[in-house]
Amino acid sequence: MAVNMQAITYDDGAQPRPTRGYAWVIFALTFGLLLSDYMSRQVLNAVFPQIKAEWGLSDTQLGALSGIVSLAVGILAFPISLAADRWGRVRSVTIMAAIWSIATLLCGLSHNYFTLLSARFLVGVGEAAYASVGMAILISMFPSRHTSTVAGAFMAGSMVGSVMGIGLGGSLASQFGWRSAFVGMAIFGIALTLVYMMVAKPSRIEGEKGQAAGIRQSESLAAVRVRHVLRDLFSSPVLICVYIGSGLQLFISGGLLAWLPSFLNRVYDMPLSKAGGVAAVFVLCGACGMPLCGALSDRLGRDSPRRKILLAITFNLVCGTLLFTAFQFPAGSAQLTLIAFAMFFSAGIMGPSGTMVAKLTPKAIHSTAMATLALAFNLLGLAPGSVVTGILADRLGLAPALQLLPLASVASAVVLLIGVHHLRAER
Repeated sequence: MAVNMQAITYDDGAQPRPTRGYAWVIFALTFGLLLSDYMSRQVLNAVFPQIKAEWGLSDTQLGALSGIVSLAVGILAFPISLAADRWGRVRSVTIMAAIWSIATLLCGLSHNYFTLLSARFLVGVGEAAYASVGMAILISMFPSRHTSTVAGAFMAGSMVGSVMGIGLGGSLASQFGWRSAFVGMAIFGIALTLVYMMVAKPSRIEGEKGQAAGIRQSESLAAVRVRHVLRDLFSSPVLICVYIGSGLQLFISGGLLAWLPSFLNRVYDMPLSKAGGVAAVFVLCGACGMPLCGALSDRLGRDSPRRKILLAITFNLVCGTLLFTAFQFPAGSAQLTLIAFAMFFSAGIMGPSGTMVAKLTPKAIHSTAMATLALAFNLLGLAPGSVVTGILADRLGLAPALQLLPLASVASAVVLLIGVHHLRAER
């Protein structure tokens, strides 16, 4: 059936600006829910040995319990983000948080592999679009001069939440058993969801209609999805370069996050427990770098898209240089210090890239745009970073494989420079 595209328009009109104090309260709650998101996702890793021993599971079955969450996120992030843009982001966040929290509770109540696998899939259903919708809410509440800082600080919650999920989950499991680890994460998520429900008012954040300043339409949502939204998600070469360049840079994060504990165990002869703790410190370095690089981008880049992209390129190349230099040193404190500084800059692009995507897409589809950016992060960076590094490690050794990671920064910089060229041409 033919679609009348002229009947579908975006309304990016004025939206009430929340007070500064209320905006920061919503930031704190939205950040807290992101912590809950990743705590619920990563707590499983802390209880693998206990589940394996109790149910006699294979490593393949354990891997499926972890991978099914990523599968659900990959399948559902885009359509759920589209629905949130249409029906209201605040309401959608509340529903998503309730789903993953209750599903995490069901994980703790599971008594066989199939029920646990099913509950883990529901965790992924709830978490699928949370990061993209949450970021869209926050970007709409803060002035544009602060959006890189806000986006970077918000996304740092993924790393902090991962560390907290593994650490707190391991402590609860060692004291009370593996089921208590899931129950503890669920209680935190349910409590925070109730607080968010009481404090976050759709009418105050999204306007009187209680939905994202968005799509005025006389056609169906499917028509918008097929024809209009996809066009605006890839509306310019600059936007495409931001997606690709950001994803390539996250290849480094994917490789380091997955393989640093093994590197510390093999090269530094650290026991796994100590290697995990030291790796957690590196992860926290990355979590600190995301908001600070975002703040630097806001201050130096201001309202200049070109300066923001050039700053992102600088962060990437500094990361690559530090990491390359680190592996020229023998094992020791100098090498570990350089790796920590490289981790600080490794995901510094996330704040500036979120800001650029927000500036280059209509407000009405910001949740969907952030989901597209997150898809690039995962498909081009985080997922292949761990897999490709492992394949190279089998052939070259782990240390030589990690030495090749800086090439991703160079590739990312080249793609972003192409974006700068197109940005200049479009002017």
